[in-house]
Amino acid sequence: MTSETIHDARLDAVRSQIAHAARIAGRQPEDIMLVAVSKTRDADEIAPLIAAGQRLFGENRVQEAQAKWPALKAATPDLSLHLVGQLQSNKAEDAVALFDAIHSVDRPSLVAALAKAMDSQGRRPDCFIQVNIGDEPQKGGCPITDLPALLAQAQAAGLPIIGLMAVPPADTEAAPYFALLAKLARRHGLAGLSMGMSDDLETAIMLGATHVRVGTALFGARNG
Repeated sequence: MTSETIHDARLDAVRSQIAHAARIAGRQPEDIMLVAVSKTRDADEIAPLIAAGQRLFGENRVQEAQAKWPALKAATPDLSLHLVGQLQSNKAEDAVALFDAIHSVDRPSLVAALAKAMDSQGRRPDCFIQVNIGDEPQKGGCPITDLPALLAQAQAAGLPIIGLMAVPPADTEAAPYFALLAKLARRHGLAGLSMGMSDDLETAIMLGATHVRVGTALFGARNG
């Protein structure tokens, strides 16, 4: 099989998974956004997926994205790029300039930096508040108890907050954490839920995910 054929098959398989889970949940497949996570992948690895029709991609690091995405976006202007990894406050200006959505807003200092960058650039990417849903010290995300205050600050600062994002603890059942994130989103009147990856996207969709972040199932095992 050629690289293009492999990427076509992988993309079709993931889209079929999404559609299947959506039907079971009584949802429309088109309401669920597939974010193809292309971290550590170079432009030559990404191009076949673009050729197969994928238009929404996710990156973990601003600097890595800056090295490959301007040229890719120039060649295919309708691409959309989301930041799904942690964001340092000193990279807020670069993130606002490059990304169409930021999934990892998780602390007051970052809210302030993003608000300043958005005001200066006149560009307002959609934002998700990242919640540390499993209360894990090694992970980013705001504590659940801090969510109301952070959300209020972000909205007051003019950030377009469209939902919540979380990464459940590894090697455990994800469903309770997805359900909790969905409950928090409903409580705060937020429609967006960025949750679910290659191994648990169907569970996430059943519990309300609007954005699933898929890397391995589309690109194969990660390099490095």
